Amino acid sequence: MTVENPAALRFIIDEDLYLLKGDKTIVQAPSNPIAIGFPPPIGGEPFESVAPEPGFKYLGSNNKKFLIMVHYADKEFIDDAHLTALQNILKRMELYMDDVALLNLAAHDNITLEAVTGYFKPEKLLLMGQKALPHDMKAPALNQPKQLGNCLALYSFSFDEMMGSNENKRVFWDLVKTL
Repeated sequence: MTVENPAALRFIIDEDLYLLKGDKTIVQAPSNPIAIGFPPPIGGEPFESVAPEPGFKYLGSNNKKFLIMVHYADKEFIDDAHLTALQNILKRMELYMDDVALLNLAAHDNITLEAVTGYFKPEKLLLMGQKALPHDMKAPALNQPKQLGNCLALYSFSFDEMMGSNENKRVFWDLVKTL
């Protein structure tokens, strides 16, 4: 017998089945179990379809719940020279790329602040430049840390705005080290 949907095995085999860690990415629950012939759960109610959370492609591991949002239309994450500068800034703060999540907003059109904060659950948020703001967020006061719920947020200069100005670099550094 050939079973095309592994989720159907529970109706054929009485024994418990265990998936290995690598198998879990292959086998996923069906999005609409009723449509593929699964009976409704006890009580006769059909399964609810839950919309998946938005997936974000980001750099880092977000270990310290520190989200950095940038905007680079022509890069996957960030310009190489700017990444080096960011890594140096983080090092001076005793942080590493695994401690933060770097999200390039150019890759996520029309994303909301609620979706971003719901996914990353940041305790610290650094918004680098006007274009790094989610479309539904009003620009906070520039270079003035602000509490947003459980998150300390700082809206500051983009790297392009800082690279040509020592004054902008100084202001940025004085503020970002307080996060």
